[in-house]
Amino acid sequence: MQPLITNDAIILGIFLVLLTLIFRTSQSEHPFWKRAYAYVPSLLLCYIFPAGMNSLGLISGEQSSLYKVATTYLLPAALVLLTSTADLRAILRLGPKALITFMSGTVGIIIGAPIAFFLVMWLIPGFREQAIANEYWKGLVTISGSWIGGSSSQLALKEIYGCNEALFAIILVVDAVVSTTWTACLIYGAAYRDKIDGWLRADTTSIEEVKQRILAYKVEPDRPANLLDLSTILALGFGGGALAHALAYVISSTLQPYKASLTTYGLDPFTSNFLWVVILSTSLGIGLSFTRLRKLEKLGTTDLATLFVYFLIMTIGMRLDLSNLGGNMGLFLVAVIWMLIHITVMLVTARLIRAPYFFVAVGSQANIGGVSTAPAVASIFHPALAPVGVLLAVLSHVLGTYGGLLTAWLMRLVG
Repeated sequence: MQPLITNDAIILGIFLVLLTLIFRTSQSEHPFWKRAYAYVPSLLLCYIFPAGMNSLGLISGEQSSLYKVATTYLLPAALVLLTSTADLRAILRLGPKALITFMSGTVGIIIGAPIAFFLVMWLIPGFREQAIANEYWKGLVTISGSWIGGSSSQLALKEIYGCNEALFAIILVVDAVVSTTWTACLIYGAAYRDKIDGWLRADTTSIEEVKQRILAYKVEPDRPANLLDLSTILALGFGGGALAHALAYVISSTLQPYKASLTTYGLDPFTSNFLWVVILSTSLGIGLSFTRLRKLEKLGTTDLATLFVYFLIMTIGMRLDLSNLGGNMGLFLVAVIWMLIHITVMLVTARLIRAPYFFVAVGSQANIGGVSTAPAVASIFHPALAPVGVLLAVLSHVLGTYGGLLTAWLMRLVG
């Protein structure tokens, strides 16, 4: 069936207008919009609107070239720009309790995935056969990317492992429901932080030290980017992406003759050109974060990279058919058990090292929610603590792709 709109230039314009409306309403202080976005994350709308247009026959994700353009050009650039702004030295200065608690959350996600998947396959009759036949592990792997590194890692893992669009549509709903529910629980728990800290036997002096360091830190004000600044940011992102593409071709071509041997150990994705583009883009960005180029963050590097990611999300949404969306309680159960393992690992770790609930809440949200919600959760404890959420969320971005690849290897052994 021929869609109503076939011109990609028109679709591009529509998507950018929709993105602007989503950004504006999600940042609005109007009570209606605040309530609406408390239940439906803006990220999910970036999938739903294009998916609705595709399902109604207004556009066709299969016929459009926007998805290929976004994954080939925008995603590598976004990965370079996002990781190049990571102030790893500042992250280390948060202290061992903050970092250990955060890392325990990441470990909980990595080990929780195969454990939860195995338990549900054992508990629900017929789910194992269904999971193997439909390769559910490929979809669940994208959740690990989302919960460790955010949307950019989720989309990268989707491409690396070839999760089909129908399964990805279900996964998006599972991800949104479970992660949003947990965020609400973290915020609710902040009201009882004293009782939780008492159970954790927490030493809260570390929070006060972090707070005072942040209050004493004189932040250099941002300034508007000029033409040279914008061209430098674009050169950094797309130039880094170009280098990643060039090196990825060399590496994947070199490994291609060994694909059969790598498949024996579940490592055949390493023959994928796209996998190496993602790894090299991420690694290049991390390397650049130790140079003066990290200061480009003051000029809007992260905002531009986030725009690239959101546009990529819309091009994925336009490939989804909502009429084929069906619930799968097995996948929901996997995600719920998975989240419970993540929470348990964090709480046990926090109790052992006497870390306060603040580090649990912000560390978990930095993993699960990322840069959009971790600062908000941190600011509930004290407005000055919002940068802690930002720093840990940036660290999550750095670890996202690598953690997702490790999770994928473990998931593949189970499923």
